[in-house]
Amino acid sequence: MINLNSSPNKLPMYVQISELLIRDISAGRLLDGERLPPEREMAQSLNTTVRTLRKALAILVEKGLLERVQGSGNYIRNSGEINSIYSMFRLELPEGGGLPKADVLSVDALKKPEDLPAFGTADHGTRIRRLRYLDKTIIAIEEIWLDGDAGKVPKSKLSDSLYDFYKKQLGFWINRAEDRVGVGHAPDWTPSMFTKQVGDTTGYIERLSWANDPEPVEFSKTWFDTDQAVYVTRLK
Repeated sequence: MINLNSSPNKLPMYVQISELLIRDISAGRLLDGERLPPEREMAQSLNTTVRTLRKALAILVEKGLLERVQGSGNYIRNSGEINSIYSMFRLELPEGGGLPKADVLSVDALKKPEDLPAFGTADHGTRIRRLRYLDKTIIAIEEIWLDGDAGKVPKSKLSDSLYDFYKKQLGFWINRAEDRVGVGHAPDWTPSMFTKQVGDTTGYIERLSWANDPEPVEFSKTWFDTDQAVYVTRLK
């Protein structure tokens, strides 16, 4: 049974389910033409109601990823173009897919350190540190810096998807990102629940993200456990 998150400020359950299915389609775990299990059986496996499941499936129908055939069932239709809340989240379980989740460790308004690359228009920003999961597996820790001119970030309003938070709470949408992937070492603030200790070798991602302005609005650093997750980019 997949354990979806129903705690406050998390994405609605039907959105979590739709994102889980979309990531499985993108990863090839659900193939074009594949018939999904009966809705009652599927709802039970996801620990939800048939009504909530149908709301999730409606999102896939709207995106052209699902065809509902009367009297036959629900069939995957992969058009090759998959847009979702997590379309820019490149970490997956080794077998593919996995629903991204996050625990917020800290949110602080700070002057930008000198060792950060140039981004945004302010000399200060919001630093967000999070522990990342795929399904129930801890895979990464991350430090995100949002430019101070982009808006205030109250910890109480953050959801699993920062990009969704930016859109709904701050009024902008991340539409482009540049990643640099390599090897790093777990930072000195590494929490004890992460699978690596301070100084351990990890996979490492630096990302600059843009909204509508010429300057990047966000810079992030992610340290991920290469035994638990892989970085995946699919070329269309």
